[in-house]
Amino acid sequence: MKIQHAITHIILLIFLCKSATGQNKNNLNLWYSKPASKFEEALPLGNGRLGAMVYGGVQEERLSLNEATLWSGKPVDENKVNPQAKDHLPAVQEALFNEDYQTADSLIRFMQGAYSQSYEPLGNLLIHFKHQGTPTHFRRELDISQAIARVSYQLNGTSYRREIFASHPDQLIVIRLTAEGKDRLDFTCRFNSLLRSKSKKQSTSLWMHGWAPIHTEPNYRNKEKNPVVYDTLNSMRFASMLKVLKNDGQTSWQDSSLAISNAKEVVLLLSMATSYSGFDKNPGRAGKNELDLALSYLKEAEKQSFASLQAKHIQDYRHYFDRVSINLGHGEKANLPTDERLERFAKGDGDNNLVALFYQYSRYLLISSSRPGGQPTNLQALWNEIVRPPWSSNYTTNINTEMNYWGTEVANLPEMHQPLFDFIGRLAQTGAITAKNYYNADGWVCHHNTDIWAMTHPVGHFGEGHPSWANWQMAGVWLSTHLWEHFAFTADADFLRKQAYPLMKGAVDFCLSFLTTNKDGYLVTAPSTSPENIYITDKGYKGAVLYGSTADIAMIRELFADYLKAAVILKKDKKTQEAVTNALAKLPPYKIGRKGNLQEWYHDWEDAEPQHRHVSHLFGLYPGTTISDASTPELARAVQKSLDIRTNESTGWAITWRINLWARLHNSAMAYDALKKLFRNANDPEIIKKGEGGLYSNLFSTCPPFQIDANFGGGAGISEMLLQSHEHYIELLPALPKEWPDGEVNGLVARGGFVIDMQWRNGKIVHASIVSKNGGSCKVKYGTHNQEIDTKATRKYTLKF
Repeated sequence: MKIQHAITHIILLIFLCKSATGQNKNNLNLWYSKPASKFEEALPLGNGRLGAMVYGGVQEERLSLNEATLWSGKPVDENKVNPQAKDHLPAVQEALFNEDYQTADSLIRFMQGAYSQSYEPLGNLLIHFKHQGTPTHFRRELDISQAIARVSYQLNGTSYRREIFASHPDQLIVIRLTAEGKDRLDFTCRFNSLLRSKSKKQSTSLWMHGWAPIHTEPNYRNKEKNPVVYDTLNSMRFASMLKVLKNDGQTSWQDSSLAISNAKEVVLLLSMATSYSGFDKNPGRAGKNELDLALSYLKEAEKQSFASLQAKHIQDYRHYFDRVSINLGHGEKANLPTDERLERFAKGDGDNNLVALFYQYSRYLLISSSRPGGQPTNLQALWNEIVRPPWSSNYTTNINTEMNYWGTEVANLPEMHQPLFDFIGRLAQTGAITAKNYYNADGWVCHHNTDIWAMTHPVGHFGEGHPSWANWQMAGVWLSTHLWEHFAFTADADFLRKQAYPLMKGAVDFCLSFLTTNKDGYLVTAPSTSPENIYITDKGYKGAVLYGSTADIAMIRELFADYLKAAVILKKDKKTQEAVTNALAKLPPYKIGRKGNLQEWYHDWEDAEPQHRHVSHLFGLYPGTTISDASTPELARAVQKSLDIRTNESTGWAITWRINLWARLHNSAMAYDALKKLFRNANDPEIIKKGEGGLYSNLFSTCPPFQIDANFGGGAGISEMLLQSHEHYIELLPALPKEWPDGEVNGLVARGGFVIDMQWRNGKIVHASIVSKNGGSCKVKYGTHNQEIDTKATRKYTLKF
């Protein structure tokens, strides 16, 4: 049980004056002076399960719709994917330990399976207005302080306004349209979808009913004549329903459309559902009744007024969002459209509060796409309108899925981490089968990517996938470190005992079974890769498979350390503790290469691509904790050299990893340099042409193309520049750049459950406070000064830093 203590306030008066820089409420809006013309300009709404991209057109409003459980495919039987895979393992290991890497690269392809399935778009709600003339005073906005999208304009003396939100309490999307002036609302509504579907009027609602494909080929694979295959008996079904809650005009129907005329105010309720009933249930034969489910949400909501629906939505959302505020100064540009602000920033015109807006937007996106009881965020979080989306819009677990949750705890949103933990539990079930079938190992394993069906085998279509990504098997290890992080921030002993520990132990058991002794006497992973990167041996061979990559060992070292702390707290499994302790002592140490860099490979080999986007071998610094400039300065310098070689030029998510790494090294200049590169204007065709990271008009990040991970990774990076707690102390402003001389942040959380507020002027803290959620004591560091605080006592402290 989590320790319950009265919340204790401790005021840390570091300088005499107190900053007056409060949260700028005007800087919590993304707004534009024209409608969206494409997905990357539209504005996202979500309640964790339902998603909508709002385009804000004048003649036609388009809501691009998603439901988090709408995927192609059905449950995977891991026993049938590649049951002979483990038979090839001894030959692969023999080749590796004979330093025959070419043979290992070839043989490991026999240890691959099928590709994942795809996250699918539900369709569109189209609202066509019978407007005549040219509108003025157009404004399209997303208010992230309330999670409401709005569109307003004037036309022929009439003011038109739309308000749209995705309610979590009522599990609906609510749309309110008004007209004030001489004219009235006159519009028609209809559904359409890229999936197989049909629309009709049913009672007093407009329905669309359809089916997801039973199989969707990845967008990068074009060898199949029929890349999208339907089987309406076994595939996922979906339904969307539109109902009029209020209309002071006239309503008329056709078979597949709804028409409203002569109205001043209209409120529409949009409900969606699928037949998904679990990762191990056939969605066609054993699925839920999607029609009854969607209808049930409508029946509950139609008893309420718009004001009641909106009030519940705002209260629910702000319960999470209002926990953190941030102001980095330079808020005067908030009166400019967001796309113009981005364009100016990319050209060097500083806009610190655009950075603050981006940070809060990352929190908004997480609240909108990851709610307890639901699915975790995928590559596009919740928002996708392509049947064969980039990389299947799946869960890419060699960085992207984990990055989505890096900043969750420090951003004071621990509840939003829960969908990932529940998903890990599902992966552990299928992963136990994969561990046996591929490695003859105990515990559970997961590879490069997965989907809603919790597939855990290596992808690659049985040999065509490149081993550098297809055969990487450390996802279960990496994901399990998130379980300990949640406990480190919350001290939730029930969570540790009931959910985290069993899953961590399963990942540990796999590692103990899989690790093998090499000729140097070290326990190593074999086979091993460093995600998506290629080495060049001293003999000139370019390969992917080796033994004991630095990334593998760093992740295992982190998991083992986390496990031992958890096992000691819970007083469990003495024999496993002993085995882990012994294994830790036999893992190969970090090595520094001849260039002064942290070696990525077991041997001091060259990289085929020195500026590669992945920096997995630097895991020990971030998000891991086994390297730091305080405790391992020589290794920290080697990490810095590796970053110097890699450079800050990269794709979107890779840039944000660099932000976090530089912040951990206390290098504010390089962290900010990476941040600036993240804020490149992705609307510039040259940015996309070069394959560089940046932001679109709606502040979605691009790999390219659009992926959500850099939004979350960038938010984590900003937090890391302002607050760190991975050592045995809390550090304030560890990587504050000179570009943020004045600012304020309230509500960030440090490990141990300490909530931090602080203000600074001219780069120096002038006021800070700390609130303990759990009691206990902590150490606070600021610059070269340290202070120990005992929060069990209800005392105020003046810190003379």
